Amino acid sequence: MKLLGIFLVFACTFGGLVLTAGFEKAMHLTMGVILPAAPGEIVVIMGCAIAAFMIANSMDTIKGTLKYFNSLIKPVAYSKEDYIEQLSMMFVVFKLARTKGLLALEKHVENPHESDLFDQFPKFHGNHHALDFLCDYLRIVSLGNEDPVQIGALMDKEIEQISHHEHHPAHAVHHMAEGIPALGIVAAVLGVIKTMASISEPPEVLGKLIGGALVGTLLGVWLSYGIFGPIALAMEEKAGSEVMYYRSIRAGLVAYLSGAAPQTAVEFARKALPHNLQPGFLELEEILNEIPAPTG
Repeated sequence: MKLLGIFLVFACTFGGLVLTAGFEKAMHLTMGVILPAAPGEIVVIMGCAIAAFMIANSMDTIKGTLKYFNSLIKPVAYSKEDYIEQLSMMFVVFKLARTKGLLALEKHVENPHESDLFDQFPKFHGNHHALDFLCDYLRIVSLGNEDPVQIGALMDKEIEQISHHEHHPAHAVHHMAEGIPALGIVAAVLGVIKTMASISEPPEVLGKLIGGALVGTLLGVWLSYGIFGPIALAMEEKAGSEVMYYRSIRAGLVAYLSGAAPQTAVEFARKALPHNLQPGFLELEEILNEIPAPTG
């Protein structure tokens, strides 16, 4: 859908030009003025924008930005099936702790990447950050701190840090998008300087030169509000879905530490999810009832 949106931005821009000037005139303007001027203007605008982005951000943010560009293809980090797996994993962990005690979790928590318990849930097991996040708190609990208020407050602080880290690439691209119109003006001014150097040329030549200079302003505004601004919002939406995965784990663990039964604790985690990704109560109950009892 997002790629379709980008296609429509291009289509509506050209379509509006056709409606305004007619097809033949629009093709003449596009092929005779806009396209010849575009490469140089884009080099100035996007070259400076990318260079400024590199100056302003760390390598970690740059790598995160490149990763989040896939939000145009995959707008959310986790699907409903991924959350069903996550909830099933928490149910097994809580049930094992309830029936055999916290010590039964110790071997899984201390070496989670080789745990046969977590290996039953491949998507969660392959998510090293989420796996370590859960195991760190299970380790704290196994050391004797089962206070849900303290654990919940500590998890909130870490989730806030995760949220800041995940949202930062989107904010960086948003700031870049805000600066692109000004860089379009820079490109336009350079075009005007070029035009003024050819002031003795006939009107038809000056007209093309002035039109080419204005392409910089056009591209600056168009790229900012039609392309990079929306991409930043798409990245922010995906970052929010990434953080939601941790919020669900927090809701389930805090509920369990507060005395809820394993299935009830998982229900707390389920209710923390967005409605479009949330499995139904009966649907999840049926899935949990089919999970074999953990053996330790």
